[in-house]
Amino acid sequence: MAETMTVPLLDLKAQYAQIKKDIVPVVEEVMDSQLFILGPKVEELERNIAAYSKAAFGVGVSSGSDALLVSLMALDTKPGDEVITTPFTFFATAGTISRLGARPVFVDIDPVTFNIDPRKIERAVTKRTRAIIPVHLFGQCADMDPILDVARRHGLAVLEDAAQSIGAEYKGRPAGAIGRLGIFSFFPSKNLGGFGDAGMVVTDDQALADKLKTLRMHGEHVRYYHRTVGGNFRIDALQAAILNVKLRYLDGWSARRRENAAAYNRRFQNSGLTGKGLVRTPAAVYEAGGDRNHHIYNQYTLRVKDRDGLMKHLKDHGVGAAIYYPLPLHLQECFHYLGYRRGDFPQAERAAAEVLALPIYPELTGAQLEAVVEALLAFYR
Repeated sequence: MAETMTVPLLDLKAQYAQIKKDIVPVVEEVMDSQLFILGPKVEELERNIAAYSKAAFGVGVSSGSDALLVSLMALDTKPGDEVITTPFTFFATAGTISRLGARPVFVDIDPVTFNIDPRKIERAVTKRTRAIIPVHLFGQCADMDPILDVARRHGLAVLEDAAQSIGAEYKGRPAGAIGRLGIFSFFPSKNLGGFGDAGMVVTDDQALADKLKTLRMHGEHVRYYHRTVGGNFRIDALQAAILNVKLRYLDGWSARRRENAAAYNRRFQNSGLTGKGLVRTPAAVYEAGGDRNHHIYNQYTLRVKDRDGLMKHLKDHGVGAAIYYPLPLHLQECFHYLGYRRGDFPQAERAAAEVLALPIYPELTGAQLEAVVEALLAFYR
């Protein structure tokens, strides 16, 4: 009997092996300099990410979660304010709203993209609403034009949670630079991942950029003089140095992810699973004037029948898979005080019961991809 091929959900060791020769010298440079917090490497990364995202300013921070938190602080989010967002995302999106004493207000998702449904946002706006946080989930941008339209008509800020979507585009516009503020996460598993936690806020507003820089240093505007209360949201120079190197590879890695996604899509379509409704592949949508949405597949997320059974089957056959996310935020215990109940956001709840992410990383070989497909096909035979 042939030995089963093991395919991890993510293989960062394979990535590091390819770029080690470029990473080690910059790590040694930081070690030799003994400049570990902020400094020239961080300033270089801020310029590079801003340019990559076509934004005027970048402000490096300690994580994607802290990028959300400090951005809401910069928007003067106060207790009692309301911030509209999606219930189907990583916890930090709503968690940071709650940390400031504001109220997360959830809106159901589009069943095709898993992103917030812009058609349902306006009915959630009240006199307390201060901002909208669309999440560009799994590497695909939310439908931003109608979101921006609602925001303009009601005088709301739009903060893009692009933690999973650096390099993605919406009708030719880069993720993160479409709203007033955009945030990125450089968590190691992201398409552009550091060797620890790190994040970035981008904006075209210089006053906001300056405020963010003050807030990340405990509100300090001159050494040991504080006009406001901020936090310790500083980014490490070591992470910045590593990310400056990895950024040069990002477009190539994203292209490989799209190639892998296309290969999966073809195989599942040709197998007949999509036609039978057993598997639904992710869709890249939004076309206008020839500009197409640019999906960068931080995750390759399927909808599947008998998700939990398939998950166990893949694990038994050496295939890494994951569920992002098994419980929508409105049903999380810590948010019971918001008063939401099961059934309030049926699309988010359905997605949570059906989604399954397969390996999509750029170093995935053709043989590994085929092993994943064969394991999945075997479950439905």
